Amino acid sequence: MTTRPANLLVIFGATGDLAQRMLLPSLFGLERDRLLPEALKVLGCARSELDTEAFVQQARETLEPHAGADDGDALDRLLGRLEYRPVDLAAKTSTGKLVREIKRRRNDGDVLFHLSTAPRWYPTICSALAEAGLDDPGTRVMLEKPIGHDLQSSTEINEGVGQAFAEDQVYRVDHYLGKDGVQNLLALRFSNALFEPIWNARHIEQVQITVAETVGLEERAGYYDEYGAMRDMVQNHMLQLLCLTAMEPPSRFKPTAVRNEKLKVLNSLRPISGSDLEANSVAGQYTTGAIDGKTVPGYLEELGSDSSTETFVALRTHIDNWRWSGVPFYLRTGKRLPRRVTEIYIQFRQVPHSIFSGAAGSLKPNSLIIRLQPEEHISLCLMNKKPGLDRNGVHLSQVALDLDRHSAFDQENRRIAYERLYLDAIEGNGTLFVRRDEVEAAWSWVDTILEGWHTRELAPKQYQAGTWGPSSAVAMTERHGHSWRE
Repeated sequence: MTTRPANLLVIFGATGDLAQRMLLPSLFGLERDRLLPEALKVLGCARSELDTEAFVQQARETLEPHAGADDGDALDRLLGRLEYRPVDLAAKTSTGKLVREIKRRRNDGDVLFHLSTAPRWYPTICSALAEAGLDDPGTRVMLEKPIGHDLQSSTEINEGVGQAFAEDQVYRVDHYLGKDGVQNLLALRFSNALFEPIWNARHIEQVQITVAETVGLEERAGYYDEYGAMRDMVQNHMLQLLCLTAMEPPSRFKPTAVRNEKLKVLNSLRPISGSDLEANSVAGQYTTGAIDGKTVPGYLEELGSDSSTETFVALRTHIDNWRWSGVPFYLRTGKRLPRRVTEIYIQFRQVPHSIFSGAAGSLKPNSLIIRLQPEEHISLCLMNKKPGLDRNGVHLSQVALDLDRHSAFDQENRRIAYERLYLDAIEGNGTLFVRRDEVEAAWSWVDTILEGWHTRELAPKQYQAGTWGPSSAVAMTERHGHSWRE
C-alpha cells in the first residue's frame, strides 16, 4: 500500500498525562527542526470541555519549559497547527459528531489517528471511524500499550480494531522501540562484521536483560496494581528487547521482514510452566527501604491496601532454535531497585585453554554491555596485560573499550522516543511498531507464567526497597554458575 505523509493528526486523549509529558513535546521537537509536513494540522480530542483557545493555552504552558530562547517561532508554528474538540466516547452521538467533523477536515490527505486512551475504547473509536468512512487506505491508527490484560482481552481488542482497519494500517506503540539506543542495537548487530560470526551459542555463555527503576507507584497506583511488573514491563518492553537481541538478520530493514524475525523468536521461547516455575521464575514485592539515602515506603503502604501484585520479576528462559540452543536468557525488572538502568549484558564463553594459568589476576570472560538508559553507552570488556616487568608472572586485568555515544555524537540532537514514532507513523513507516501476532505471542508466553503462579499459589517474595530483589532471584542464577550484573 502506498502511503503519503499525513496532513491531519487526530489525538484521542489529548489532555491526558501521556500527551502532556511525551506527545506534545515530541511534536514540538519535530516542529523545531521543521520535520513536520507543512500542511499538517493537529486535532486534539478528549472529554474535557475546552475550546481551541483554552487547549492551545494549555499546550503553551506545557511546552514553554521545553523551549529555548530561540524557539519562539517554532512554538508559535506548532500552536498554530492545534485545534480541539471535546468528545464523550461513551456517547455515540458525541463520537459520531466528531468523526463527521474529522471527515470534513480531511481534505483528501492521509490521516493518522492516535488513540491515547484506555485500550477498552479502541474498538469503539475504530468502529465509529469506519462507519464514517475513515478506514480507507489513506488512514492509519496508532494504539498505545497495554493492548489487553491477557491473551483473551488482547485478542478481543485486536479483533475490534481489525474489523475497521487492515493490519498494515495499525501501528501498535512500544515506546522502547523509538529509543535511539534500541535502534542502535540493530545497527550494532547487523552493520558490523565483527559481531555476527560470534553472535550464537558457540561463543555466548549467557544473556541478561535488566530494566530497573528506582521509582515506586508515583501517580499510577490503580493501573499498576491491576497489571504488575509482568504485564507492564515483561510482556512488551523486555520481550521486544529480547527479540532484537536474539533475532536472525532480516532480509531488509522493512516492517514485514523485521517483524517476521521477531515473531520467530517469540514462537521459539521455551514455556516456563509446571515444575520449572519455581526454578526459573521469581516474583517480588518491595517493602520499606532506602533509595539514594532516603527512606521510602513499601508497596502496600503506597497503595494503601493489601495486594499480591508483583513489583519485581526475574526469569530464566531459553530460545529453542539453532542459534541459541543451550544459552540462558535472564530477564529482570522491578521498581524501587538501587539504580535506574536499562541494559543488555552479553557474556561470551571463556577461552578453551589459558596459557596464563599461573598469572596473577583471574581470567574473566569477555562481555558486551549495551546500556540504553539513563545514558546510551556500549562497553566491550577484554582481558589486558597490566603494564610492568612481570617478574612474578603476567598480571592480567579486564579493560573496557567504551563507545560513549554522547561524546561521539555530541553535535546530534537527543530525540524523545515519540519523535521517531510520530515521524514514522505520519510518513507511513511501520518498522518500529508491533504487529498483532507479536503482541498475542508475547501474551501467550506471559499468560502461562501468570497462570502457573496463580495455580500454585506462588505469592510474591518480599524485598527491601533499594536492593536488587528477593534473594531467590540471586539463587536462580547462581545455581547455574552465573551472577546478575550489578
